[in-house]
Amino acid sequence: MENCLFCKIARGEIPSRKVYEDDLVFAFHDINPARPMHLLVVPKRHIVSLQTVTAGDEPVLGRMLAVSRRLAEENGSLEGFRVIINNGRIGGQEVPHLHAHVVGGTEPVGPMLKRN
Repeated sequence: MENCLFCKIARGEIPSRKVYEDDLVFAFHDINPARPMHLLVVPKRHIVSLQTVTAGDEPVLGRMLAVSRRLAEENGSLEGFRVIINNGRIGGQEVPHLHAHVVGGTEPVGPMLKRN
C-alpha cells in the first residue's frame, strides 16, 4: 500500500535501523523498544494482519518466524525470546500491516498477559 508506514520503511522511504532484509521480509529495531532487544519483522508485501492471510502467504509467515529466531540470537537473546503478533482492534494492532515483535534480552520478559 502506498501510504502504509511499514511498506514505506521496507521500501527505504522512511529511515530505520535495519537488521535484516531478503526478498520476503524486512526487519528493524523498534523505535520505542519495550525490552532491551525489540525488533520488528514485517513482510515486504502488504498484508494487513493474520486475519487476512491465505494459504499463499505460508512462505512469508514461515520466513517471519525463522528470521525472528535468527535475529533474536544474533541480537543477544540467547536463552529465549518472545514473538508477538497483534491482530485487529481487540488484539491491539496499531499499524495495519502484519508485523512480529521479537522481544528479549538477558532477563525474562515477564508474564504473557496481565491477569485480571
